[in-house]
Amino acid sequence: MALIHVTNENFEKDVMKSEKTVLIDFWATWCGPCRMIAPIVEEIASERQDITVAKIDVDEAGDLAGAFGITSIPTLVVMKNGEITNKSVGYQGKESILKLL
Repeated sequence: MALIHVTNENFEKDVMKSEKTVLIDFWATWCGPCRMIAPIVEEIASERQDITVAKIDVDEAGDLAGAFGITSIPTLVVMKNGEITNKSVGYQGKESILKLL
């Protein structure tokens, strides 16, 4: 599954109503650790067909970041059936991210 870029317009459909587990990467272009974790998130997106991987730019969708209580980035959130099931803050290696799922 390719990465999807989530905005206010597609959040409900692509995240809240997703039939798959969703891994959300809250990030920003100016965030160094976000740039470090991005290739890992992209690799997971290309390898795992059973999940949806979503990226939310906190500068473009600040209200979504606020709704999730995001105070530090990168933050990864795992959602199933519209509910948060796991969350991690800061840089994570691939194995740690896979364990979140």
